[in-house]
Amino acid sequence: MKSEPAVGHITKGSVFDDPALFDPERAAELKMRAAILRGLERWLENSGMTQTAAARHLGVTQARVSDIKRGRISGFSLDLLVRLAARAGLKPTLRLAA
Repeated sequence: MKSEPAVGHITKGSVFDDPALFDPERAAELKMRAAILRGLERWLENSGMTQTAAARHLGVTQARVSDIKRGRISGFSLDLLVRLAARAGLKPTLRLAA
């Protein structure tokens, strides 16, 4: 009979907030990248465009659009995501909190 694995800890909120997985600086960047990627995913869904048309609009390949749709965050830098969001008309902004 298999025993269930022990749970070391449980993270509430975002997985990026787990200090066992990410240092605070990396977590901040990943949260921003994830937010923009989710916005681009929604834009793609609501645009009604094919992946090929969306790729043309964003100035990337169809494979990159597929990566956006699949949420492959590791394939996108923060600066690229900001540029893609701007091309999609999403008007990316940054707000800092103390």
